[in-house]
Amino acid sequence: MPCFQSEAQESTEPDRETPGGREESCRRETGREPPMSRDMGWFFSPLWSPRSKTRRFGDRMTRDRVEAWLDDHSDFTRAYFLRRASAVSVPQSPLVPTFPRSSSDHSDLLLKANHGGVSSPLPFSHPNISSVSDRLKTLACCTPDWKDPFSPDVLAMHSPCSPGSSHFSFPPCRPLSPICPGSLELSHAPPQLLRPTAANTTACGHGEGCPWMMELLTGGLSWIGSVAELCQRAVLHVGEILAAEGSCLSLVKKDGGGKSTLVEVIAPTALECLSEVNIFSHNYLELLRGIMGCVLATGSPMNLKDTSEYPKFDLDEDQPSDCQIRTVLSVPIKNHRGEVVGVVVLINKRHFEDGPTSAFTNMDEKVLSNHMDVLGMVLDNVQLYESSRQEAKRSQALIEMAQVLSKEHHSFEVLLSKMAATIMPFTNAQYCTIFIPSEQTAVIPDEIMFSRVIHLECEELGSTCQVYRMERDISVIDPSYALRTLVTMETLNMSESSEGSVKSLICCPVRNERSENVIAVCQLMNKCSRDSDDMEAFNKYDERLLEDLAVYCGLALQYAQAVQITEERRASIEVTQEVLAYHITAAEQEIQALQEVSIPSAESLHILDFHFSHFALPEELSTQATVRMFLDLKLVQDFNIDYKSLCQWVLTVRRGYRNNVPYHNWNHALSTAQSMFAMLMATEQLQTIFSRLEILALMIATLNHDLDHRGVSNSYIERSQQPLAQLYGHSSLENHHYNLCLFILNNAGSQILSGLSSEDHRTALHTIKRAILATNLTVYMERRDEFFSLAKKSRVSWKSEKQRELLGSMLMTASDLSAITKPWPEQKRIADLVAMEFFAQGDKEREEFKIEPIEIMNRENSTRLPYMQVEYIDEICYPLYKAVSGLFDNCTPLLNGCEKNRQNWQHLAEEAEEENSENTSVVSLETHTHSEEETQPEE
Repeated sequence: MPCFQSEAQESTEPDRETPGGREESCRRETGREPPMSRDMGWFFSPLWSPRSKTRRFGDRMTRDRVEAWLDDHSDFTRAYFLRRASAVSVPQSPLVPTFPRSSSDHSDLLLKANHGGVSSPLPFSHPNISSVSDRLKTLACCTPDWKDPFSPDVLAMHSPCSPGSSHFSFPPCRPLSPICPGSLELSHAPPQLLRPTAANTTACGHGEGCPWMMELLTGGLSWIGSVAELCQRAVLHVGEILAAEGSCLSLVKKDGGGKSTLVEVIAPTALECLSEVNIFSHNYLELLRGIMGCVLATGSPMNLKDTSEYPKFDLDEDQPSDCQIRTVLSVPIKNHRGEVVGVVVLINKRHFEDGPTSAFTNMDEKVLSNHMDVLGMVLDNVQLYESSRQEAKRSQALIEMAQVLSKEHHSFEVLLSKMAATIMPFTNAQYCTIFIPSEQTAVIPDEIMFSRVIHLECEELGSTCQVYRMERDISVIDPSYALRTLVTMETLNMSESSEGSVKSLICCPVRNERSENVIAVCQLMNKCSRDSDDMEAFNKYDERLLEDLAVYCGLALQYAQAVQITEERRASIEVTQEVLAYHITAAEQEIQALQEVSIPSAESLHILDFHFSHFALPEELSTQATVRMFLDLKLVQDFNIDYKSLCQWVLTVRRGYRNNVPYHNWNHALSTAQSMFAMLMATEQLQTIFSRLEILALMIATLNHDLDHRGVSNSYIERSQQPLAQLYGHSSLENHHYNLCLFILNNAGSQILSGLSSEDHRTALHTIKRAILATNLTVYMERRDEFFSLAKKSRVSWKSEKQRELLGSMLMTASDLSAITKPWPEQKRIADLVAMEFFAQGDKEREEFKIEPIEIMNRENSTRLPYMQVEYIDEICYPLYKAVSGLFDNCTPLLNGCEKNRQNWQHLAEEAEEENSENTSVVSLETHTHSEEETQPEE
């Protein structure tokens, strides 16, 4: 980086062509021995090409003339050096600061304000300049902001890694691409700052190179220390080479609205005593702040070579001359994106005792600008590094809070306490309090609206800290800041100074993501300094961590509420199940009567006959017939079923069916079970194909396959959005039947599967569920082609579990539809019951949904029942019974009964058609006769 010295040099030797010229040229290109022009008051940049053979300034040109000419043609000088820089063998980095244009003319702002004839104030009191009382402490007096080695508040210029950025994107021309270390101990492996090469560094007259630059390049972050120390070294260095008596430096801080404010880092003091108090009066300080505000606003340097020309500086005549401001040079500190990150001011250029008063020259301005460009680049790199370090800390805090949230906690307070304790070490907060408002809160600031608080305190134990949860009453904790946050629903970050102590605090609202209401307030108080016992103000990173905690607290609150609601609903379900179990369980007298009665034989009950009719069986014998099926299949003996449990289970299943449903009631369940029992008993091959456990599951499924049927179809339940549809989504009725079956099997006294092993118990329940779901005709239509293809084969082994499951599903449907195979009187009676149930659903659909029901449920089509029955047999029933009979000859009676009933329905359909045709003829004849009678009087 070019670094010039304004001290006049007496003379320099002109370049000579020597044998060591090549070696000398190399030394010049590396900047180790920069070339000097004779009678020039400053050193040329190393970008000056030593190979140039153009005419140089001669001995006859005096120093004053050269300086005057260069001052008057600064644009030419800048363009010349940039042009010559392109000829250097070492490529110029795009990050090397260029010579800024001289901006001494900005002093016209002051001249116009003073000599324009208008007594308007100088534009010194810039609105963005913060007063001395705004800062917690002056840097020289241990400002808390600068105790943090890399304070993000002051460097908040929206760096690529800045938390304020919406995403991380590095510009193509950046000073550093930091790598976030994997651990939090980032100080052990700091990323390397971008270091200018030696070819781009000019000596300041102190040996081989700029000492401040060399220390900066060789020391790294460990040498930089804090931002305050970095700025102090830079100011001391430029003050020394430019012979300034005093200086001050401020950095830019941006608030949440993007407004830039200067925060003082180095107060206006003499360079020899930067740690002492200000030596300038209050009025001078205000003027200096105004100058810095102008530089911040314009982004250009300002050089006041003689303040006596400006009446604003004629303030303190009684003040010693050493404490008066004579000359001022102020330049902006910019990062590589050209954004102003700070402003530096040099005060009073030193002069010799016998010489005239010195002023800062245009070249001094360039020297200062180039040094500040380096400082701005380093500050930007420091911000990038700090951003990456803070992001790593934040990521770890988020992971730890997520881990805490994912674990099961018995207490909501414990959950919030653990999450709050997670971020306290990261923010160095001494206290953390979570305020939870009462459920019915009126926004009245004068009243306490918090029902409870969770208070934590952090105690340092050497290099570690211990977080304790303290039991505190709401009355002993100041809720004023939390109340303010509750009302405004915005994050509050503030600090107060009283009696030498600093109180810092952040309050953040916790919102419900659904309702956007504030459900709690998180508060951090008293940020402890890492280097001393002083308190600091919370920065933007602390705000982000607290806002992250607020998000997780909101999730925790919602989780706690969801758990509470779930527990309440679980308790409600348990109560409902207790009530249901009481009402669905058969009375003890019924159980005892069935247990003690002598069960008739299967022959006397006619349950071995495919033409069994439940209409001829009294109700008390229906339960006995069910018990007889289990006895004859030897299921009671094989699975050690308690006989009393079997009796109670049968009676409970019967009570599970609704008596007000015309067709899908207990009689239908008994008929379905009897059909399955008749097929199993008539066909020994079926008992060989299925295992004993599968036969038990099929018999249980047939009795329970329509439990609690409501007399409506799945389509009606889904269209009316009943709770069953919301609970199951598809096959609502079948899933409900199975769950109620499972409830009865688990009911005390009805546990007929209690004798099974855990594995057999799971297998039995799985088979029962598959069998009940198979009674959905939609499932049957989807799978029947596979079964029909299997039935066409000459021989099937049935060893595959998938094939046996398919066969069981088809037998369930065959049993469920077996009413179509019953003798004609029973079939005709059952068809009327089915039509009654279907027409009732059609009436509901027409009334509730204002739609026309399908044909089989439309009461207006009642006369077409025979036609619909023929279609039903041809499309659904006959193909199934034909396939079953083809596989098992003993099941042929089912097919024969289906064919006979089809003939009967076909006969009724033909009779109805003849009757309709006769009625049509009669109507036509009556119409013709009536028309003839009307025409006779007319004739």
